[in-house]
Amino acid sequence: MSLTKIKEARELSDAAVAEQILAVKRQLMELRLQQATGRMEKPHLFKHAKHRLAQLMTVERERQIVAEKEAAEKSAAAQEAAGSALSPEVSQE
Repeated sequence: MSLTKIKEARELSDAAVAEQILAVKRQLMELRLQQATGRMEKPHLFKHAKHRLAQLMTVERERQIVAEKEAAEKSAAAQEAAGSALSPEVSQE
């Protein structure tokens, strides 16, 4: 089993990314439980799960940054439009 590629995570929707993050966190919990009880047969699965979780969280954060940037640009454009609409009134006073 090879490590997953981040391209696969980027192809998922926002909801699917959030769902996958929860699933991988549950998987890590189960792996820790298996390790603690001595039933761990495939310790390499820790590496795979942590790698996948990091990828998913990276994609989630990238999308969050893009959304914040778009919101800031939209807000700045709205303020600029409101400011330019007020400036003729201010100059008349």
